[in-house]
This record gives sequence, C-alpha cells and structure tokens, in this order.
Amino acid sequence: MMKPARTKTPRKPVGKKGSQTSLKDPVGVYCRVRPLSFPDQECCIEVINNTTVQLHTPEGYRLNRNGDYKETQYSFKQVFGIHTTQKELFDVVANPLVDDLIHGKNGLLFTYGVTGSGKTHTMTGSPGEGGLLPRCLDMIFNSVGSFQAKRYVFKSNDRNSMDIQCEVDALLERQKREAIPNPKTPSSKRQIDPEFADMINVQEFCKAEEVDEDSVYGVFVSYIEIYNNYIYDLLEEVPFDPIKPKWNSCGTPMRNTDFVPLQSKLLREDKNHNMYVAGCTEVEVKSTEEAFEVFWKGQKKRRIANTHLNRESSRSHSVFNIKLVQAPLDADGDNVLQEKEQITISQLSLVDLAGSERTNRTKAEGNRLREAGNINQSLMTLRTCMEVLRENQMYGTNKMVPYRDSKLTHLFKNYFDGEGKVRMIVCVNPKAEDYEESLQVMRFAEVTQEVEVARPVDKAICGLTPGRRYRNHVRAGPVGDELLVTEVVLQSFPPLPSCEILDINDEQTLPRLIEALEKRHQLRQMMMDDFTKQSFTFKGMLQEFDKGISNKENTIQGKLNEKEKVISGQKLEIERLEKKTKTLEYKIEILEKTTTIYEEDKRNLQQELEAQNQKLQQQFSDKRRLEARLQGMVTETTMKWEKECERRVAAKQLEMQNKLWVKDEKLKQLKAIVTEPKTEKPERPSRERDREKAAQRSVSPSPVPNAPPLRLRHRRSRSAGDRWVDHKPASNVQTATVMQPHVPHAITVSVANEKALAKCEKYMLTHQELASDGEIETKLIKGDVYKTRGGGQAVQFTDIETLKQESPTGRKRRSSTVAPAQPDGAESEWTDVETRCSVAVEMRAGSQLGPGYQHHAQPKRKKP
Repeated sequence: MMKPARTKTPRKPVGKKGSQTSLKDPVGVYCRVRPLSFPDQECCIEVINNTTVQLHTPEGYRLNRNGDYKETQYSFKQVFGIHTTQKELFDVVANPLVDDLIHGKNGLLFTYGVTGSGKTHTMTGSPGEGGLLPRCLDMIFNSVGSFQAKRYVFKSNDRNSMDIQCEVDALLERQKREAIPNPKTPSSKRQIDPEFADMINVQEFCKAEEVDEDSVYGVFVSYIEIYNNYIYDLLEEVPFDPIKPKWNSCGTPMRNTDFVPLQSKLLREDKNHNMYVAGCTEVEVKSTEEAFEVFWKGQKKRRIANTHLNRESSRSHSVFNIKLVQAPLDADGDNVLQEKEQITISQLSLVDLAGSERTNRTKAEGNRLREAGNINQSLMTLRTCMEVLRENQMYGTNKMVPYRDSKLTHLFKNYFDGEGKVRMIVCVNPKAEDYEESLQVMRFAEVTQEVEVARPVDKAICGLTPGRRYRNHVRAGPVGDELLVTEVVLQSFPPLPSCEILDINDEQTLPRLIEALEKRHQLRQMMMDDFTKQSFTFKGMLQEFDKGISNKENTIQGKLNEKEKVISGQKLEIERLEKKTKTLEYKIEILEKTTTIYEEDKRNLQQELEAQNQKLQQQFSDKRRLEARLQGMVTETTMKWEKECERRVAAKQLEMQNKLWVKDEKLKQLKAIVTEPKTEKPERPSRERDREKAAQRSVSPSPVPNAPPLRLRHRRSRSAGDRWVDHKPASNVQTATVMQPHVPHAITVSVANEKALAKCEKYMLTHQELASDGEIETKLIKGDVYKTRGGGQAVQFTDIETLKQESPTGRKRRSSTVAPAQPDGAESEWTDVETRCSVAVEMRAGSQLGPGYQHHAQPKRKKP
C-alpha cells in the first residue's frame, strides 16, 4: 500500500497550485427512516424531500416543557424513506465505495443510530433482503472473480501487509492445508448454510467498470468487535481441551466448557502509520458464499442481549474488513510479478455501531448497565473527535483530536486523516418515544457533514505494457503479417532466370543472370530513391504537423492559463465566501447557544417567580388565617369581658337593692313605732304572750343591722390529707355561707407562684361564676403538683367540686299569729315565713358578701 500524504490533524487547507492532496471531500452522511412497528404509533419524524427530514415535538414533551412546540429540519446528502429497498440504498451509498476498493482506494462505511433503529438490518439484511455487506461481497466477486490468483499466492503477515509466493510455493501450501483440515478456511465447494442462503441470494447483477485485467486479485476478510472498549477477534479459533478446565478473566474455572472467552487484541501502527489490530485472523475467500459463511461464523460469537427496547440489541461495535490485494502480471502475462513493492492493498471497513441508549428506558442493570455506559462513552468520543476536526478545519486551529480516548476512534483515525472515503448512514426510528435520542443523533449527523476528509492519492500505474494477459493468445498473428509483406516486395522484382549450368561451355546462363541481377539492383535503387524522397516528404509533413501541433498547444496552453487564472480567482472567491459562510454559521451557532442560555435563564426566572408567588400566596393565606384567629380571640375575649361586666353590674345592683331594702324595712319599723296608738293604757303582756312573741320573733327575726352574725360551719374538703396550695383569686366574692370549704395547713395565695407550689403536693383553685339562674356557683378545681425535668413545677388537675347557693323554693306558708285589727282601720299585715327568712338571710349575705347573690324577697301583702 502506498503511503499517502497525511498529517496528524487535518487543518485548514492552504492553497497549493496543482496539488491534488489539497482537495477534500465532506463526509457523506445519509439518513434512513425505518417504518413504525405499529400503524397507530405516534410519529415524530417526517420526510420533507429526498434531502431533508423534519422533527416534530411529541405531545407528551410539549406538556412537560411548558408547551414549547418546535419543528426542526435537518439536511443530508440523501434521505431514504420507509419504502426504500436495500438495492436502492446500496446503489447510492456502497456501490461507489466498492468501485474505489477495486481501483485501489480505501473506504469506511458505518451505521449510526439509537438502539432498535435498524442499523443491523441495513448492514446485514434479513432473509430475502440482503443488506449492504452481502451486496458488497457480491459486487467484488462479480468484478474480480475471473482474475483471482490461486489460493495462498498472497499470504498475510502480522505487519498489516502481504507477502507474495510463486506458483510452486502456493501449490505446496495448498497441498499442505488440504491434508490438514482447517476450520478457519471454509471450502468453496461446501453446501451453503440455509440459515443465511436467502441473504446472499442477490438477484441484481452488479459489477465494477474498468477492472485492470493485467492484474491478479486476492480477497481477505476479517471480523472483530469492540466490547467494553476491548477488541476481540470473532474469527479466532480457541483450541478446546476437554481435560484442562477453562478459566475466565476472574481466575475461576468456567462451568460451561463449550464456550471459552476470547482474548482481547491490541492496536498497533504499521510502517505507513496506519492502525491495525495485531494478531487478527484474516481469511482468504474465493466467493460470496464463502465470505458470508465466514462472516456468519463470527456473527454468532458477537455479543447481543435482550433489553427493554430491543429483543436482540447489539452490545458491541462490529467491524467487518474486506481487504483486496492486487498485483500485476509479469511482462509475459503468465505469472504474478514477484515484486512486493508492486502489491496494492485496499480495504473496505463495514462498521455496525451499537445503538446509543438511555438506561432509564432500557431498565439496564449489572452487565447491561456497564455495556450501555461503555457504548455511550465510545459514541461520545466519536462525536467529540468530529467536533474537534470540524473546528480545526473551519477556524484554522490545531487542537489535538482525542482519537486515543476510545478504541473505535483510534482504529479509524487514518480514514479521517485522508486514507479513503468515509460514509455514514444515520438510521432513525420515527416513533415518539425515541424523540430525544433521535434529536441527539441528528445533531451529531449535522456536525459530521461539516467534516472534510482529504481525497486519497491515485495509485502509481505499473510501467508494463497493457494487454499482456491476452497477448500470448494472439502471438502468431504479427509474424504472419511480416512474411506476407516480404512476399509482396519480392514479387515486385523481375524473376530470376534459371541458374542451372549443364555445360562448361554455356555462356548464356551467367550473362542472363547478371543482367537480371542488374535490373533488380536498378529497381531496388529506384525504390530506395523513391522511398528516400517519400521519407523526406513525410518528414516535412511531420515537421509541419509538429509545428501546427506546437502552435495549437501554445494557443491551448495560453487559453488554459487564462482559464486557470479565472478558476483560481473563482476558487479564491469561493474560499472567501466559504470562510464568510462558516464565520456566519459560527456566529449563528453562538447566537443559538446564547439564545438557549437566555431561554434557560428565562425559564429559571419564571420558575423562581412562580415559587415566590406561591410563597406570597401562602403568606397571605397564613396572614388571613391568623387574622381570623385573632378576630375570634378578640370576639371571645370581648364576650367574656362583657359577661364579666354584666355579672359585676348585676352583683352591684343586687347589693344596692339589698341596702335599699334594709333601709326601707328600718323606715317601716320606725313608722310603725311612731304611728302606734298611745290612748290605751299599756298592759303588761302575760308570760305566754311574751313567749309567743319571742317565738314569733324567732320565727321571723327583724332585719336589724346590728344583729349578731351566725357562727359559720366549715365544710371539710374530701382531699385534706396532704399539704395544699389554696389559690383564691382576689376577684372572688366572699359568700359567708354556713358551709365553707376548709383545708387545714394550706398555703393561701391570690396568685399561683413557684415558691408555694414547691412546698406542697396538692393544688386547689377556687373559681366562681354566675349560674344560669343568677346564683353564684363556686368550683374547687383540684390537682397534683409534679416536678418537671427542668426543675420547675407542673399541676395535673384530677377533680372538681361544685358549691352552689340557692334560695328556698318550697310551698309558701302563713304565720299562725295574726295581728289584731287596729281600731283606726289600719290594714293588718300578712307575714310570709319564706319571704321573711329569705330576707333575713339575704340581708346578711348581701351586707357581707357583696355582689353575686340574687334578692328573693317579696313585698308584703295587705290583709284583705
């Protein structure tokens, strides 16, 4: 393989006059849209035309993203819809790569997309619909099948090059291999496996044009996979030993001895600075069936798994390499030229990338989760390399491309450095569930299209004569023509007479012979002169023709120089416009990023504003709730104080009424004494009468204010065992009833305090309130005193005793003693025992206890 001009990192092209290496081609990116699995699924991708697709935001995403509805269009070199056949895709994408392969140029074709988007179907195909890989193999063998070298004429080595053997060595190698069956080299006479027979049965005949017939070809294939960033050879045969146990990478014996884990391979660089997999198995194949059988054998070893999104999801990147070796025939056209420098090696790499996926959708765990992480990491590295290449080419920077961050990008770095054409097929699934993943794929494809790859240099043409393969078949033709020309020239001379001399005296034969020879000499001399004249004339004509050609060449060269100047000016203008376009695109990209940042800031500010509004609403709600609560408390306190004021006013009124009544009674008694008649002589009342009056007086004593108070009796509380705190508020009214609560050895306080509570075990609160009938009701609220953890005291209430004072409400009776009628007609008085008793008691109570008691006395009624 000839080493093309290359650099470590492609830079902005510098103008070189007449330099072919300065020409660059962009990476060809194509899009293929697979059909939906179910006709009722929501679709988010629409094919606008043969170069443009449009993405719609699904309904669910509009709700989750504040109703944003954004339609985005993406352009490709060509878009293939859901009705595109494998043949149409192959003719546009893969056919030019195979044609370049046959003409000694490299090519890279890879499929990219999310899991379940149809990448493997596009590359491999399905029964009845062969993919790109079997169609490429079929086109190669249709083109070079009749020009293939015999097996083992070309022999691969471990230095990413080929050795060449003569026919004898190749024959010995074939005999040796045929004696020992080698499973690495499948036989072309073997029956085709029905499992993949429909995939390689391509009905359309496809063949490359202008195949070099003076060369022989050899086809070698290899198949590798990149799993968890390690390279494995899928065609490697691991010897099986039933006696020795197989060990895995963890150092423990494997239970299933049918499968032995493959050893990872290393990447190395050959003398031409091209990357290759060291120790990779390369199998020489002679037909499409044999090559696909090798591929299918490695495909069974490829790692696939069942995920939530795809029943057979590829868990690794697979690379199928087709290497075409070309060597010219020797000068005779019979054997291969035994010069290693004349060997041309071209390679076509068909890459089936594993699908990018999100773990929250695939529900991956354990090994599946680790595989997904490595897949996404390698794809992210590929995207980063594309972005750096694009930036270097657009803005003339010289940033280092991170090829070595992933085995995938490190292996194919030569293609992006100008070793061949690069084509990418973006496979997308139009269902709405893959919207976000499809959006990322489209953005990556958009970046990749802007990357330019240097056009590969044409291979040097061998200096041997073309058509030598078939020259030996017609080798006798030119000799016969020369003999025919000689015979025609000889026939133009006069015939020679007979030279036979039968007699020594014959003097005629020799003179005739001399004469004939002289005529022939003269004729020959004339022909020579004529030939010389004609040659001079022809030479003059040739010189004139050369002058004319020189003049025409000069004229054409002048025109060409003018055209080249015009083209150079146009190229400079195009480059200027391209620079301007790229600068504007860069500015647009910066503006789009700035717009995205501003939109994100706006969204964040809106969210903060909504949060602040919610907080303010919550504060307003709390404020209204607190206002309502305070209003209730104010209303309740107001009502309480109104009732207290009413109670106090009523008590004061009662006290004043009692005092007024006492004064009225005194005035009445004084009036009775003053108005008593004095005409009659006073009689000494008998003892019985005095006793009767005393009895009468005792029954209803006169309400004299200086009457001695009754002796009060104290009622012993039911809880008088322990020491008590007797809490009597200062606002309480002294009832002065006969039955009074009494607790011995109690500490009486008007306000509860910590010092008093610390000395006692019990607590009693005397509480008074106005009952519904207007009487004062006294409640004794009792409780136990406990010490708290902080060193204070707490009271737990346990009992309530209620004391209530009532006026007698029995049947009314009249006094048995009736005053005699007065002679002056004064009215006799009726005495109500209940009323008089109530008056006496209430008078005393009213005079000593103050407000809180009702007045039940009724006025006296006159005797009828």
